[in-house]
Amino acid sequence: MDHDKTAIPIEGGRFLIVGGASLVGSTTADLLLRKGAREVVVLDNFAFGAESVVAHLRQDPRARIVRGDVMRLPQLLAASEGMDGVLHLAAAMSISMDADPWTGLDVNIRGVQNILEACRANRVRKLVFASSNAVYGYGPGVAGDLVESTPFHSVGAPTGAVIYGASKIIGEQLCRDAYRRHGLDYVVLRYSTVYGERQHYRAANALYIIETLDRIRRGERPRVIGDGSETKHFLYVGDAARANARAFEAAASDVAVNISGPAPVTTLELVRLVTRLAGSDLVPEHVEPQAGRVRLTSGGAFRIDHSAALRAIGWAPETPMEEGLARLIRWRDAAAGLDAGGADA
Repeated sequence: MDHDKTAIPIEGGRFLIVGGASLVGSTTADLLLRKGAREVVVLDNFAFGAESVVAHLRQDPRARIVRGDVMRLPQLLAASEGMDGVLHLAAAMSISMDADPWTGLDVNIRGVQNILEACRANRVRKLVFASSNAVYGYGPGVAGDLVESTPFHSVGAPTGAVIYGASKIIGEQLCRDAYRRHGLDYVVLRYSTVYGERQHYRAANALYIIETLDRIRRGERPRVIGDGSETKHFLYVGDAARANARAFEAAASDVAVNISGPAPVTTLELVRLVTRLAGSDLVPEHVEPQAGRVRLTSGGAFRIDHSAALRAIGWAPETPMEEGLARLIRWRDAAAGLDAGGADA
């Protein structure tokens, strides 16, 4: 492997972020600009992304916001022309997939094909593809250490979640195929559930954090699904952005790695932590999960191993969950006009 070819310095580079009007996209754009990128183009159709999330980028002459759609190849060809690297974030997630699987599959599969074709045609040096730990599946069979070779498990899982995970597996394989056929360098990053400032209401797992905080701010007891023993790995958005940058900078290609938080957390631990950081002493109430509903999804006790990411791209998480949640709550309260204790400011 030609390491000079596969390593793309951020400083002086030109980057396209597809699906960039998002939590991860906007934070990554900020980071690339801070690291000296010559140009950062954010492309989004704003079906899910929000103009407000990227509005601040208009103040930087090196940033450009483009309205475009992954289903429209000519728009991707125009946006990716002259780019050194492309970060592909646009995707239908579990909740969207549950509501409209046909459209979700179009976006998550045909959309990836369009991105790959645009990168090939414009000789983009590297694609970073945002995948998910959903490629390991859901349900009681998901347990222990999840490493990059862990197979997909779907028994007993909600259909929307299974379709989403399967679509990410296909997206990864399309990247492998483009590498084999056309020599398009790529890195797949399998994110854990991302949370942080600019949090949205779209991801089933991160939604649990927001719903918990919203209930507390309304003076309602937070809810714990089941007995609270289910585990989940959460990833602070700043750490996700660093992983995206490192994937471009590193001399790595044709690889898929887990990008996860420092440690797993149980549902009960998460609710108690959010409650404490929100300055509340409300006692959680336990509720039974609704059958078939896409929700906080996991299996038994498991850990998502991120050691391969350290070896491949030199990345490891830095932000403990308590610190990341505190930042999210401060941002959320500021946006709602509340002080740290939840009173009207």
